[in-house]
Amino acid sequence: MSYQAKDYSGLLGMAGFSETLLKNHFTLYQGYVTNTNKLLEIIDQLVKEGKTATPELAELKRRLGWEWNGMRLHEYYFENLGHQKSLSSESPLYKKIVDNFGSYELWEKEFKAMGTMRGIGWVALYEDTITGKLINFWINEHDVGHPAGANLLLIMDVFEHAYMIDYGLKKADYIEAFFKNINWKAVETRLK
Repeated sequence: MSYQAKDYSGLLGMAGFSETLLKNHFTLYQGYVTNTNKLLEIIDQLVKEGKTATPELAELKRRLGWEWNGMRLHEYYFENLGHQKSLSSESPLYKKIVDNFGSYELWEKEFKAMGTMRGIGWVALYEDTITGKLINFWINEHDVGHPAGANLLLIMDVFEHAYMIDYGLKKADYIEAFFKNINWKAVETRLK
């Protein structure tokens, strides 16, 4: 079974995100899907040929984490965009954010501050599946920094491709546009 790139063209026209930026981002995502499929095919073939103790297989397996997470994180990212409604203070997610961070505003302040840090990566709100605690995490590369056993709720791409076309070096302006377009309903469905 191969993975198919999902169609996120419904996001075109979203405030704060140009068509050029979004189409470039969709193309990048489609590349991750294509490369994930290629790697899985090659790995499958090497295993069938009994070449399991080879440096080639080891490197392909390492690369798979980058391509797979590049594919999946972009899916989470695009799916948690597209609406311009605030998170309801009556929602279970809002209440959980307040319980864990003291207030929604403190959580948002931390999340946005992480996004403006120097460097490339992702900012993610995770739920610890054992304790239920919500924690903001920095993911430096697609395959580095994910907390084991945690449930991804909200993801913000802060690699340059996510904002440079529209915002240049004004990453904070991109983050404001991102927050205005969070699809909180999608984020809430991820809460366990």
